[in-house]
Amino acid sequence: MVRTPLTPLERERGRFLGALLRQARGERSMAEIAAAAGISAETLRKIETGRAPTPAFFTIATLAATLGLGMDEIARRCAAVTAPPEDSAAA
Repeated sequence: MVRTPLTPLERERGRFLGALLRQARGERSMAEIAAAAGISAETLRKIETGRAPTPAFFTIATLAATLGLGMDEIARRCAAVTAPPEDSAAA
């Protein structure tokens, strides 16, 4: 099965989600949060940097619970993200 390429909006929401989780992590280490959520530190790193812009629902649910975030808050904030402006050089 071939995966459909992500849209610019989906990539931007992924970057936003990563930044939101990184901010919520605060001073706690990536390894500490990843272990508490039952995921690898590399997976958390990819999510936080936007390299994994569409992580699995249950991964985000577990991270949200670990970080004390509500899923409704995450969904609301990510839904407000708009697509980045198109590169004028490509036009």
